[in-house]
Amino acid sequence: MMTQEKKSVAGMPDVQSSADSRQIAINKVGIKSIRHPIVVADKAEGVQHTIANFNMYVGLPHNFKGTHMSRFVDILNNQSREISVENFPVMLQEMVQRLEAESGHIEMSFPYFINKAAPVSGVESLMDYDVTLVGDINGHDISVAVKVVVPVTSLCPCSKEISERGAHNQRSHVTVTVKSREYIWIEEIVALVEKEASCELFGLLKRPDEKYVTERAYDNPKFVEDMVRDVAARLNADSRIDAYSVESENFESIHNHSAYALIEWVRPNT
Repeated sequence: MMTQEKKSVAGMPDVQSSADSRQIAINKVGIKSIRHPIVVADKAEGVQHTIANFNMYVGLPHNFKGTHMSRFVDILNNQSREISVENFPVMLQEMVQRLEAESGHIEMSFPYFINKAAPVSGVESLMDYDVTLVGDINGHDISVAVKVVVPVTSLCPCSKEISERGAHNQRSHVTVTVKSREYIWIEEIVALVEKEASCELFGLLKRPDEKYVTERAYDNPKFVEDMVRDVAARLNADSRIDAYSVESENFESIHNHSAYALIEWVRPNT
């Protein structure tokens, strides 16, 4: 650990490393909302370059006054390697080593783009998805979760049943967070969710495509409860997944509130 009243090579006092007498440890201290370029594995194209927003924290023992904020930035700007999903655990280890901490936490959030073809015309366009890697380290234990927000269409089964003409539908955000023992592509999580929605979304649609997605949603109504259960059933069947949470928020089109459901699950004996 750091020695009290450590001096820098220039002889300047290291105030952060000085002693603190209040006997209160800090769970997380660090920096928030710093952006940095990263590289993400792309199933179709090989790699995808994007910009991530980082939150980086370490645990601070009760006997130290502060941590060295500049070291967090220095880790991001280390040019010896590219920041990527694959070396995310390595960055966690480097952070606690550089900050001389026992525990650490990093959140890396970024937009991820998937090229999609419209269902009838085949016209291609990009869809963006919000992805977050959440990493924790405590001693030698490292835990990494992948969180993906998938926007979809949901159509109300009750509205369809009771109405003579049409049914109300809305855009929904399905958020899946997984911890896995093997690598899972972001595209796999997105596809899994979109298959269980009333209909998936597309960046660009021609009129035949619009007809298709409208009728697809009408033929496939889903309550918010249906959505999380159907996604959960598919996640349960994937042996690579050790734990997950699946949330669905439906931004109601006939109410000024959202409908919401959540399922959390941990594989037994993991």
